[in-house]
Amino acid sequence: MKAAVLHRPAPMETRPLAIEDLPVPEPGAGEALLRVEACGVCRTDLHITLGELKPLREWVTPGHQIVGRIERFGSAVPQDSLHIGQRVGVSWLGGVDGTCPLCRKGQENLCDHPVFTGYSVNGGYAEYATARADFLIPLPEEPSAESLAPLLCAGIIGFRSLRVAGVQPGDRVGLFGFGASAHLTIDVLKHWGCEVYVSSRGESHRALARERGAAWVGDATEKPPAALDCAVTFAPSGDVVLAALGSLRKGGIVAINAIHLDRIPQFDYDSLLWGERQMRSVANMTRQDAKDFVAIAQQIGIRPQTTRFRLDQVNDALDAVLRDAIDGAAVVLP
Repeated sequence: MKAAVLHRPAPMETRPLAIEDLPVPEPGAGEALLRVEACGVCRTDLHITLGELKPLREWVTPGHQIVGRIERFGSAVPQDSLHIGQRVGVSWLGGVDGTCPLCRKGQENLCDHPVFTGYSVNGGYAEYATARADFLIPLPEEPSAESLAPLLCAGIIGFRSLRVAGVQPGDRVGLFGFGASAHLTIDVLKHWGCEVYVSSRGESHRALARERGAAWVGDATEKPPAALDCAVTFAPSGDVVLAALGSLRKGGIVAINAIHLDRIPQFDYDSLLWGERQMRSVANMTRQDAKDFVAIAQQIGIRPQTTRFRLDQVNDALDAVLRDAIDGAAVVLP
């Protein structure tokens, strides 16, 4: 099979992912083999490729927004809800130990020994991939694989961010950054009757926010004209976090949707945090988040704006994400 392989992190101008011929992987106990139909491109893949996240393997195939068809099962897979040929998804959280204190408390997203798709195990920038069967996400036959792929991380983690931020129907919500995740999150907020304020760099991103129904749109760190009940930051920038914090009403919450952040500058406690304002990080997702988001995405007909790339163009796709040259989401089609 063809697969994109990262042997060592490097700047994007060196085109660090190599397209190689590899054996089709064998599913192990509790796993399924998938024929990949599409794989979304996430900024986390970029952090892995650039080395902003420490390498966990000698080499890895990135990609964790996988839409695929089940080709066969390994041993010990209960097949009461899964079948050969079924369309399923794979997300960033590819497995947990199920026994650590956090798993036992129902916080599997914080598991002490997690499996991360495309990071600690090989991912979906390939023609085939294996995944734990109990972490597969059943997907509908419609829409297309290209449209479903961005839902599997950008969508799910954006949805979890709304939960972490404590969003309630009718709230005034700020989205700071408007890329792959935010342009799906806004659809959920509009469904909940929220008033959405978007701050984002790049005029094309701001235009997309207006098109998808934002009540107000401003520059990356521009303060919205009304105090926010809560906010979610999507850009991996500490400056953006402070801009969001400074836009909150008393008692408001900022959820930081980033696996890697450059830094948070020193800030004034009295004006930005006092008044029971809160900052919360968003870490991974749970299977329940995935189930709930896929259901709501089907209910309201969420359709991402996508730009497609062939597998041999995966470096171009990651470079486009690095340069914020994609409006919506990039998707790799093998």
